[in-house]
Amino acid sequence: MTLRVGLIGLGTMGKVHAEAYRQLPDTQLVAVADLRPEMRQKYEGTDTVVYCDGVDLIAQADVDIIDVCVPTHLHRKFVELAAAKGRHVFCEKPLARTYADGQAMVAACKQAGVKFGVGHVVRFFPEYAAAKRVVDSGEIGKPVTVSTMRGGGGFPTAWQDWYANFQWSGGLVLDMIIHDFDYLRWVFGEVERIFARGSAGQEANRFEYALVTLRFKSGVIANVEGSWFNHGGFQTKLEIAGQKGLINHESAESSPLRAILKSSDTAAQVAVPESPVDKSPYLLEIEHFVSCIQSGEEPMISGDEALKSLQLALAAMESVATGKPVHL
Repeated sequence: MTLRVGLIGLGTMGKVHAEAYRQLPDTQLVAVADLRPEMRQKYEGTDTVVYCDGVDLIAQADVDIIDVCVPTHLHRKFVELAAAKGRHVFCEKPLARTYADGQAMVAACKQAGVKFGVGHVVRFFPEYAAAKRVVDSGEIGKPVTVSTMRGGGGFPTAWQDWYANFQWSGGLVLDMIIHDFDYLRWVFGEVERIFARGSAGQEANRFEYALVTLRFKSGVIANVEGSWFNHGGFQTKLEIAGQKGLINHESAESSPLRAILKSSDTAAQVAVPESPVDKSPYLLEIEHFVSCIQSGEEPMISGDEALKSLQLALAAMESVATGKPVHL
């Protein structure tokens, strides 16, 4: 059975999602919506029905899935309308700008009985997934400390410069390093305390920087660093230290992941035989969501999962604003 898709928002992530649906044999992108004529132009005169407004798409298009790729502060409106129409919903991260909006979105999809997936794509990056498998295997022993970094690509540009509007985007912490919060929750479980420092609210918000320390209930301590500064190109880093060894990943290196283990002789470097370019992680996350609709299973990154990661990001933002730790 081919699932018919309506996509709302044709910006950066909308284009990525559209390409993913094009590659999947069980989906067909039958409708798109965007306020900007120049974004709709590609689809004019094709078999894809074009709408100016996502509200009209939801009301009129015959689809099975609504994919929401609009700015964060607009997510709730379209997710609730799609759920009320009985459509399965895939929404870009972060789930919402506020916790109340996130709760309402999750509740709407549950009440409607539709699948709800959220695009926390880092779980689908092969090097990050491989790192979790190494941790789960016990190969590096009990995890103790973690360090991540994300950024270096410069400040993003988009419709109405919405990333620069803190009330719309939530800035660096909510929009970007929530990726790391979600991944770390997936690997290490729930967080009990967050302390953060950052430059949010200052005039130089386009150069925002944040450093967040998370203490997990398991005892693991993680430091998450993020920056809008342009350091010569976007990059990520991940280091997980355990009692028996170390996992290290740097996106700038040719080798995507190394596991350095203690031995009686010297530390051995074990290459993980996975390529980050076999399949796009964005394709993988949407392929997974489609398979959950077909099988009836719950998506890995459900609304409930995304809500927990949203809570961490909002707590970090509170800590930045108050200068005090936040207990969860």
